[in-house]
Amino acid sequence: MLSNKIGKMVFLLVVLSLLSSNLFAGEELVIGVLANRGVKLCMEKWGSTADYLKKKIPGKTFVIAPVSFNGVDHVFKYNEVHFFLGNSSMAVTAKVRYNASPVATLINSSPHKATTLLGGVIFTRKDNDKINSLADLKGKTIMGAKETSLGGWQAAHKEMFDAGIDPFKDLAGVVWAGTHDKVVSAVKFKAVDAGTVRTDTLERMADEGKINMDDFRIINKKDHKDFPFVCSTLLYPEWPLMKAAGTTEEIAREVSTALLEMRFTDIAAKQAKILGWREALDYQAVEELQKTLKVGAYKVEKQKEKAK
Repeated sequence: MLSNKIGKMVFLLVVLSLLSSNLFAGEELVIGVLANRGVKLCMEKWGSTADYLKKKIPGKTFVIAPVSFNGVDHVFKYNEVHFFLGNSSMAVTAKVRYNASPVATLINSSPHKATTLLGGVIFTRKDNDKINSLADLKGKTIMGAKETSLGGWQAAHKEMFDAGIDPFKDLAGVVWAGTHDKVVSAVKFKAVDAGTVRTDTLERMADEGKINMDDFRIINKKDHKDFPFVCSTLLYPEWPLMKAAGTTEEIAREVSTALLEMRFTDIAAKQAKILGWREALDYQAVEELQKTLKVGAYKVEKQKEKAK
């Protein structure tokens, strides 16, 4: 009698164990992705990566969740994502504030070269002969993607800072577009005098037939050896995939291994317009930028400044 009860208990424990294993195996993992060019393009670009990871890691389901510039802090603060793919400045902020950590760095592609670096492009219309240098931006309006955008603002801000220009005091106005494409359109249709976007934006939009690059002039142009895109700033490490603090190291290793195995011939790489992934780079240069400009994790709140 006792042996039967013990047997039933053992059987029940085994069943519960199997059910638990199956539930875990079917876990849905959310990858937040910065929708820097809008939600539609975000899903088109990264949806195949979720499918790729699902195939490479049996029993796990991955979903892409587009995140606006304004929503990045929220998804980390309220543990709404397991992983996050966004600009390197956001990654540094997430590391300092929320103990997130980089899993891998993407390898961006162009028709001729691969790169794991990015920068910013400061530009105006070609027929605007009043802006030819950073100094000429004084008294003019400029549009960036968002204050938290590395390529779409902070990299350009650093160039102005180094040139002794305070964009919030010396320029006629700083405006945020919310996406890089909107910045380009605003300059194209004369809504602002100049704009700044991350490197590769102009080339991508030209390839998509949305603009003609000859209609724009690059301000503060820098020629970086082996860098394939027009650029106006220093270069910084490319976007990393970040592991949220609550995501296990085991799952992070599985995802990292899968990404490092991605080839440029895979659909996921083609859709994302990348060549694949590499081990996470060092983001110290981005952290130093934040400290210099007092942005991101090192932003000085106005109420704190007044208290001093």
